[in-house]
Amino acid sequence: MRFLPGYLKDSTVLLRLAALSCGIIMVGLFTVNFFRVLTSIGIVALFIVALFYRLTCSATYRSKFSAVYYSLLGVFGLVLLSGLQTQVGNAAEFWRGVTLQLPFLVLPLAFLWLPGLPGRYLVRLNVFFITLVTLSALGSAGYYLSHFVEINQRYLESQIMPTAPDHIRFSLMVTYAVAAATVLVGRKVVDGPWRRYLLVIIAFLVLYQHMLAVRSGLLTLYALAGVAIGWLLLWRRNVRLAGLIASLMLLTPMVSYGVFPTFRNKFLNTQDDVGRVRQSTSANNYSLVGRFYSYKVALEIFEEHPVLGVGRANMKPAIAQQYRQQFPSISEEAYILPHNQFLYYLVAYGGLGVLLFTLFFYFPGIRIWPHYSPLLLAQYLIITLSFLVEYTLEAQVGLTFALLFILLALNGQEMPVEPEQQWRPR
Repeated sequence: MRFLPGYLKDSTVLLRLAALSCGIIMVGLFTVNFFRVLTSIGIVALFIVALFYRLTCSATYRSKFSAVYYSLLGVFGLVLLSGLQTQVGNAAEFWRGVTLQLPFLVLPLAFLWLPGLPGRYLVRLNVFFITLVTLSALGSAGYYLSHFVEINQRYLESQIMPTAPDHIRFSLMVTYAVAAATVLVGRKVVDGPWRRYLLVIIAFLVLYQHMLAVRSGLLTLYALAGVAIGWLLLWRRNVRLAGLIASLMLLTPMVSYGVFPTFRNKFLNTQDDVGRVRQSTSANNYSLVGRFYSYKVALEIFEEHPVLGVGRANMKPAIAQQYRQQFPSISEEAYILPHNQFLYYLVAYGGLGVLLFTLFFYFPGIRIWPHYSPLLLAQYLIITLSFLVEYTLEAQVGLTFALLFILLALNGQEMPVEPEQQWRPR
């Protein structure tokens, strides 16, 4: 590698560039509507930087957890293997899926080749992401206040206030931002003005999550609160703080119901949707009913193809055919893929594929046990709960968000180039 300039052989410079690339990826998550390629630019930049590090600086570094990165590569391997089932005419759909899932190839390799980023970089990246989420939430809240009556009415019609990125993925990011800020404050990684800044942000984002009133966001927020309460009671024996969090989590939805029309209207809309589930024609107009019937369609296909599924590229025609056979009253415009990541994979890969995906995707969380890793646990919990109501990994933003913060938390477990005393976010 003699042809490379000296600064590209300097480990300090390369690690700074790696952190910068991660920051670009984060910004790209919020610019997907008008600068979609920015996320890809950041991913490619991170891969190139990691490759340079591998070629020029890796003689003294070996990952402690190399197996976890290879296991994540296995998720991409499932995508390639499903191509063997691709039917004539569906090749373009197969390659679209391969392109979409490329982060499962590129990002694990990049983090495999990189050492542990300096702890201060990991702290700054988390604070940077928390700030991005907060700015986006402020913009969304401002738009809501300036279109108050109109947006309140939308919530009665199964619509949500505009967010960047889309409201489902953004609600998950809000929960992660709350978790990350709480961990940074709790571990006393930040102090002074930054500590006060994060405390204010935690309070704002918790209230904003209720104002946004997205079911997946609220589910993940309360699930993490439950885990935090359990941890405080069982491990820290801090009954007072656990009781305070429990009280706030009980009080906040009651206050939100009275204060936020969006929260109240979403609650009423959900009740109305649930009451219409028995009528298949309601799937044409009601999102919750549509999801319910997408689950039924997916399970019917799974019964016919239990081992290997129908193949990823063949899903849309297979699902459309099942809708026509089982639920002719549902219009073609209302046909949707199963809004559940596990059911999605049952259709695409079959039971064997779901078993392999579960092993590949969750192995990193198992492998690092018993190491303390609150951010990794938080991200896995957020993403797993989102799997129950969305096919999170089938959209660029959802996939990148899920994978990036799992890998950053894993990087917090790796040894940095230079020994350091501070706690590493992980």
